[in-house]
Amino acid sequence: MLEKNYDSQVHVEQVEERPTGSIAFGLERIGLIAVKAPILSCIILAVLVIAAVFGIQRIKIDDSLSQLFRSDTKEFHQYEEVTKRFPAEEFDVLVVVEGKDLLARDNLEKLRDFVTDLQLVDGTRGLVSLFSARQAPAPGKLPAALFPNELPTGEAYSKFIETVKSNEIIRGKLLSEDGTLALIVLSLEPDVVSSNKLATTVGDIRKLVSQDLGDTGLNVELSGVPVMQLEIRNAVERDGLTYNILGIVAGCVIAIIFFRKISFMVVAAFPPMIAILLALGGLGWANFNLNMFLNVMTPLIMVISFSDSMQLTFAARDRLIAGQDKFTAFKNAVLVVGPACVLTHATAGISFIALQFSDSDLIRKFGEAGLAATIIALLAVLSLVPVFGVLLVRNENVFAVKFQRADAGVQMLRNFCYWIAVRMVSRPGLFSLIAVLFVGSLGLVYANLQPRYRLADQVPDKRQAVAASERLDAKLTGANPINVLIEFPKGASLYSPETLQTIADVHATVERAAGVGNVWSLETLRRWLAEKVGTTDVGTLKEYVDLIPKYLVQRFIDPEQDAVVVAGRVPDKDSSQLLPVVEKLDHELDAVRKKHPGYEIAVTGLAAIAARNSANMIEKLNRGLTIEFAFVAIFIGLAFRSWVVMLACILPGIFPVVMSGTLLYLLGEGLQFASVVALTVSFGLGLSATIHFLNRLRLQTKPGVTSAVAVERATVLVGPALILTTVVLACGLGVTIFSDLPSLRLFGWLSAFSMVAALVADLFILRPTAMWLINLHERIHGPEKRSV
Repeated sequence: MLEKNYDSQVHVEQVEERPTGSIAFGLERIGLIAVKAPILSCIILAVLVIAAVFGIQRIKIDDSLSQLFRSDTKEFHQYEEVTKRFPAEEFDVLVVVEGKDLLARDNLEKLRDFVTDLQLVDGTRGLVSLFSARQAPAPGKLPAALFPNELPTGEAYSKFIETVKSNEIIRGKLLSEDGTLALIVLSLEPDVVSSNKLATTVGDIRKLVSQDLGDTGLNVELSGVPVMQLEIRNAVERDGLTYNILGIVAGCVIAIIFFRKISFMVVAAFPPMIAILLALGGLGWANFNLNMFLNVMTPLIMVISFSDSMQLTFAARDRLIAGQDKFTAFKNAVLVVGPACVLTHATAGISFIALQFSDSDLIRKFGEAGLAATIIALLAVLSLVPVFGVLLVRNENVFAVKFQRADAGVQMLRNFCYWIAVRMVSRPGLFSLIAVLFVGSLGLVYANLQPRYRLADQVPDKRQAVAASERLDAKLTGANPINVLIEFPKGASLYSPETLQTIADVHATVERAAGVGNVWSLETLRRWLAEKVGTTDVGTLKEYVDLIPKYLVQRFIDPEQDAVVVAGRVPDKDSSQLLPVVEKLDHELDAVRKKHPGYEIAVTGLAAIAARNSANMIEKLNRGLTIEFAFVAIFIGLAFRSWVVMLACILPGIFPVVMSGTLLYLLGEGLQFASVVALTVSFGLGLSATIHFLNRLRLQTKPGVTSAVAVERATVLVGPALILTTVVLACGLGVTIFSDLPSLRLFGWLSAFSMVAALVADLFILRPTAMWLINLHERIHGPEKRSV
């Protein structure tokens, strides 16, 4: 039986039998440099590790909600300009207070005390709440507060509450129509939001909530950009620690279980860990910021490096069992497996390069960081596996004798791989046809995936901010700002009749727009004065504007008084649902533009940017992935100098992507930023198994060896390491399920699923496809012509 020939003592390729011409053009020999002086190499490594530790400390967190859409486009530059000229939303903490007894007299008194205390929080510029509302002013006097110092009682209180609920400034803006939800807008100092002081300020707000409203039965939650940024910041820091610990533990546990020697566990698992440290340190020294995508760099580096580390360790281990000394064993392992390691890192690098075609600066930065990490991981694994091997492996002869007789775990995996290989090569044509039909069917499902994007996907969904935003969506038309910027023609005054009429027309148009609510602008004050004071006199309007605190005025009026903003809010819906709202509003504003030529009117705001750009950006990434399929296949074919290899890697390369896409379709997830980036990267990483198998098949294709036997031998040699690494990599990526960030959870589990799908493709699609193509090549050119 052939199974008897696959005992771990044999089937060790000799270096002299390697085909001439490396598929990596000799780059694998870089790994032999460090092993010539292992002690010196470890000293250099220690210095690099120390430098990396300092580099990691330089890494800062980019918690901006607009980071995904940061690009060199007119729309984004306009959005940035608006946020600078009208500093409002990015500095606002939204305090959402809700309860059936919200307007009960005792609760309202405590709520007013809470609002007063909020103004004393360090870092606060001011706030707006229902207590900010004013009564109609007496002639020549400032308007009095709507809420008197002493609230009325009995029947008078009930009438007072009706007055409050019907107040045009409060109703539908700061108090829900049913009187069960109140919104307090707390504006923070810009330097607080951009610094570590934000955590202290938000913590002080939460303490006041507990102290002032703890016994009222009211539910209080915080939202707004500063709170979301803080939650993102905390989640990124927490997730980084989780990924590092759990990923490392998974790799060590599985390595020690199968190798049953601590030295081999160190040889296999420590180079990827050091690669993580060096890569993150290098990113720190290169001034990369940690963000929603770069936060998964740790498991990605583990994915990139652990597979090759295991392949090298398995190859060296086989040679030690066969009786080679440790220097020869690890040298031969590098020469035989190293070319495939170089090629797997090259294909992963191509995946990251493909991300450079995105319009998003964030995704391009992720691609740059991934490419740099890939290069560092390759150098670390190729160099450190042999160095650690020659330093840590002791008593090779004793080791060989022991594992010649007892290697049950690895032998079990080899028998399993052999069992699969025999069946896959028995009827290669049939299995190849089934694979083509199956992958084609999955491809049709994948083609029906629709782009999806919600702002909430960037924010931890297990924290307060998302829950509070959902309540605002339900009771006050939404939490996400959408702004209309009005820029005046040169020489036009803020208080000129034409300018005021333009603002009024835009305000009315935004109010009428379906899906937009909570509209504020200078026109809001004009209407209030017209109703309460009975005048639209410009002098009165200017007088009241001068009385309003500066931070409130700057929310709607540029300091130079040459532009204003009409601000509204929309619910946090999928971008496909928001885009019609934004486009319809923009179209309806055309009438105002025509009526007031010279005034530049533009719809902006993060919600508008997301609605307009997300679908196009996702579709462009998806098209790039399709192009990557063909490019990578050609690249691998050229490296192997074989059209058989080029065609053989297409189906197993596509399968993980279309299988994962089908799962997304069945779950109703759609194609999001996180998922399309995960699929792009997973395609490159998933080809690792394919490349390692084809490399071993190349080495086993010799005169006198049938193609079926070559496939079986290559499967038995490569299979156990592929299975183990897939388990480790799936665990390393799967730890992202502990993240509070929905996008990271999606990225992690989808990448893990893709890795498992890649293993399935390698075992059940690549083998018969390669066998069928080899047979086809031999029928065309004759059996004496090598095809791999």
